Amino acid sequence: MRSKSLASIAVATGLALAVSACGANTSSGGGSTNTNSGSGGGAKVGVILPETASSARWEGFDKPLLEAALKKEGLDPDIQNAQGDVQKFSTLADGMINGGVKVLIIATPNSEVGASVAKKAQAQGIQVIDYDRLNLGGSSSYYVSFDNVKVGELQGQGFAEAMKSAPQGANVIEIEGAPTDNNATLFHEGQQKVLKPLYESGKLKLVQSQPIDNWDNQKGGQVFEQILTSNGGKVDGVVAANDGLAGAVITILKKVGLNGKVPVTGQDATPDGLQAVLRGDQYMTVFKPIKDEAEAAAKLAAALAKGDTAAADALASGKTKDTKGSRDVKSVLLTAQLITKDKVKSVVDAGFVKAADICVADTQAACTELGIK
Repeated sequence: MRSKSLASIAVATGLALAVSACGANTSSGGGSTNTNSGSGGGAKVGVILPETASSARWEGFDKPLLEAALKKEGLDPDIQNAQGDVQKFSTLADGMINGGVKVLIIATPNSEVGASVAKKAQAQGIQVIDYDRLNLGGSSSYYVSFDNVKVGELQGQGFAEAMKSAPQGANVIEIEGAPTDNNATLFHEGQQKVLKPLYESGKLKLVQSQPIDNWDNQKGGQVFEQILTSNGGKVDGVVAANDGLAGAVITILKKVGLNGKVPVTGQDATPDGLQAVLRGDQYMTVFKPIKDEAEAAAKLAAALAKGDTAAADALASGKTKDTKGSRDVKSVLLTAQLITKDKVKSVVDAGFVKAADICVADTQAACTELGIK
């Protein structure tokens, strides 16, 4: 896809720590990695989330929203997090399969472990839903996510808008997501629908596009600095695949005095990302209403737990191509929203974040101006 070889440039220990601190993109909502909770007598549904290191969303948003949505459907949820460890993911899945779950909802670190888990579960008659990430080459019957090519298009559109006044041949660096995550591939595909014509026309110059293993924010910051250094410190815009990577990029831009001068994209509308948008360090993010995603997964799980595949098929009326497995997967595909500074209030109004989470000392003036309270 894209070259993963980079010239080795030393990064100071202090910088690595700074990138790690800023790029972690943590959320106060993610204190626990396990939730074993029941609604009393409902069908058991297992949920395994991928990690907490790269994005605040999994523990801060998906976990509580999935728990609430599944309980609302009368189900008994067991929600756990693999913390980026594929072996732990498999072990958690084995425990849930042996524990008698009727449905398994999985958001996996990579397609290989997802496909393996789905095969084991289905051998025991357990229905499997790929959540947020489609496991290529897998066998899950259903997929619930956002239209991720469209998410990438929104990133491209936002970036193109930000670069309208940039000089001809403006230098662009792309810091993309994990090459093992199909979503990262789809985001890049969507971005290129908008940006490739700008590269081909010479309006923008692509310096380098680099995927980051495991969506590792610290690594993303280090790689960005290496590319920036090798390009003589020249950059006019950065396409970062999510808010965590954007935060790591912004740390480097601050170091060289370019933060707020270089448009940076993001995704997930995390509190850290929204603060960066309000400060002007990040141009845009993408708001994916995770409450809608969690509720769609819960409704689908409820139908499957009852054995009502007709109802499940009616909910999953879309199709997503599994390019590795050469099959169409029944899908629920939701709509995301482009968020620039003037639209941050809409994320608060939707109840996704609280004003207190984003209106801090250095963003309070912007919040007041935008009527966020």
